[in-house]
Amino acid sequence: MRLVIVVFFHNKKNMTTKAFKTQGVCASMLEITLDDEKKIENVAFYGGCHGNTQGIASLVKGMKAEDVISRLEGIRCGMKVTSCPDQLAKALKEMI
Repeated sequence: MRLVIVVFFHNKKNMTTKAFKTQGVCASMLEITLDDEKKIENVAFYGGCHGNTQGIASLVKGMKAEDVISRLEGIRCGMKVTSCPDQLAKALKEMI
């Protein structure tokens, strides 16, 4: 997965936002904002199970991207080979 759709630069100190097209999950896209220390400022999923993706986004806010990757990478959704948390980990790997 290497489809970066949009890059925003925020007025705040060294914030970067990127949007990623997801693969193999109900959510069609996710948007991530990292600060200059590679901590997650915001995550937004588009589509998918709203309660679950909103919960994931809330739980990872303020965490270091590397810590989120190590916790979420490889999680599967039912019989799928990936999941929304796994797609978040893949997107974060591309960002850092």
